[in-house]
Amino acid sequence: MRAIQSFVKWLDSISEWTGRIFVWTVVPLTIIVVFEVISRYVFGHPHIWCLSIFTWLYGVHFMLLAGYTLLHKRHIAIDILYAHWTPRVQAVVDVVTYLLFFFGFVGIILWAGVGVAKLSWTIRETTATTSPLPLYPYKAVLPIAMVLLMLQGLSEFLKRLVFLIKGVQL
Repeated sequence: MRAIQSFVKWLDSISEWTGRIFVWTVVPLTIIVVFEVISRYVFGHPHIWCLSIFTWLYGVHFMLLAGYTLLHKRHIAIDILYAHWTPRVQAVVDVVTYLLFFFGFVGIILWAGVGVAKLSWTIRETTATTSPLPLYPYKAVLPIAMVLLMLQGLSEFLKRLVFLIKGVQL
């Protein structure tokens, strides 16, 4: 039991640590948006690269915070029925849905993301603009994000499973 509790704490600490780091991607994101708005509307000189960088930073922010969001139970949930169930029924539903849907879905996205990232790095993929920007570092974010989400999903699954078996919240 202690080993599982330590493992779950370690998984949660990974999500907490990465979340506290990648939440700061919102700062350069905001700076780029403000720069582009001023450049476009005040000086009449928009930059095509700003849209690419903005999109990438938003994607990085959104994807790399998925595990952190799961840790803090901030993903969208429809609680019409779930909220009225007993904690034991909730745990059963959570365990089953993690096994049937979560791990499979995240696993497929991870598998596909690795393939896409590998190809992008192999060909040194760039944007199709007059000033090509490298795309391959951005494409590597998806598999990294899926690994982080999978780790946090494993933590949540183990918490619910331990609750079902032992009746103890981790």
